Amino acid sequence: MYKLSQIPEEYKKKLITAEQAAALVKDGDRVSYGLGCAAPYDIDIEIGKRAKDLHGVEIVATTVVKDEPYAAYLNSDSNEQIRFATAHMNGFERKMSKDGRCWFIPILFNELPKYWENIDKLIIQVHPMDQWGNFNLGPQASDLRGLIRAAKTIILEVNQNMPKALGYETELNLCDVDYVVEGSNHPMPQIPNRAGTPVDDKIADYIIPMIEDGSTLQLGIGGIPSAVGRKLAESDVKDLSGHTEMLVDSYVDLYEAGKITGNKNRDKGKIIYAFAGGTQRLYDFINDNQIVFNAPVSYVNNVGVVASIDKFISINGCIDLDLYGQVNAETAGYQQISGTGGQLDFAQGAFASNGGKSFICVHSTRKFKDGHVESLIKPTLPAGTVITTPRSAVHYIVTEYGTALLKGKSTWERAEALINIAHPDFREELIKDAEKMGIWTKTSKISM
Repeated sequence: MYKLSQIPEEYKKKLITAEQAAALVKDGDRVSYGLGCAAPYDIDIEIGKRAKDLHGVEIVATTVVKDEPYAAYLNSDSNEQIRFATAHMNGFERKMSKDGRCWFIPILFNELPKYWENIDKLIIQVHPMDQWGNFNLGPQASDLRGLIRAAKTIILEVNQNMPKALGYETELNLCDVDYVVEGSNHPMPQIPNRAGTPVDDKIADYIIPMIEDGSTLQLGIGGIPSAVGRKLAESDVKDLSGHTEMLVDSYVDLYEAGKITGNKNRDKGKIIYAFAGGTQRLYDFINDNQIVFNAPVSYVNNVGVVASIDKFISINGCIDLDLYGQVNAETAGYQQISGTGGQLDFAQGAFASNGGKSFICVHSTRKFKDGHVESLIKPTLPAGTVITTPRSAVHYIVTEYGTALLKGKSTWERAEALINIAHPDFREELIKDAEKMGIWTKTSKISM
């Protein structure tokens, strides 16, 4: 730790340009761009300029919130130059994966800080240093401590637009930093609020009556969680709290509507989160705000921590599921399109909570560009599909046709409950499939 009087001079010694920072990346390096909004902008552009001259570099990241693909990807030609890996794919990483340039790292999100090792360069954006020599890591404490521990060299890109996120393990002192780049202050990446569809609203209408006063909410991202947040803000439900992996704009809506009091039995008065992504309105809400509390994902997603919070409500989405109740929230057949995230963490924790509930939501069907429609409740999941949440951990499944309680149910009871909330056009076919699978009996009942 430096003496306070040394900080200005030590800062100047460590100050370099983005071009100089990029030049520090050597052949064979494993580089991390961090998580959430932490991915660098200016240094990434400069690495991109060097991409064709590099060999054997790997860039890893997790759940990156970014408006555009990495310059290091756009300006490189092959994996021999730079290859990529992520623990949760976003839109441009899916394209990189299709191009054979990006690999997936399977994780349990609550364990992620322990996974990282042998990081040659950690390059992340941060909030400007304060007078005490501390850089705020921004709204993504998540797994950054694990990366900091594993990194041989730490390079910070300072962005004045990065919100100051208060919380636990959200600061990094100048003495623990190798180099500092004063960036161009690129605007924070935006995730626009996507308007919910009528189907999203119907699903939300089934969930809202099951949320009691005094509940603590974990909302994922997407149309259905957004619809739930909007409808809760307009409902009579009150005295809510927040504890979530990803902080999204819905929490701002609920806070402004007077619904969030933070009166939960753990971390009272705080909206706890691991990382954030949304509109500028969300980042402004986070900035230097004691109400929102950023913490490592090893705490936020810890099943025991979640279970200790009374009336914990977890609401997430999925891609499809089968009649056994196995849930896929990350692949389309063999193609990885997102990640495990914390769905399993919160499904287990919410069910173990006193009065808690876990909801996994899905539209009953998907319509393709050629006009054909398929059921998203399937007899069995397609070949190559990854199980995100095993059948033993699923509590409630919700579609626009109702709610299916799966906990404690036999295989034929599960099949019956799921067929009952499938699209009516597919129910008879699903019954026939269930009969072939031996999980439907002549005494099974279903309301058509």
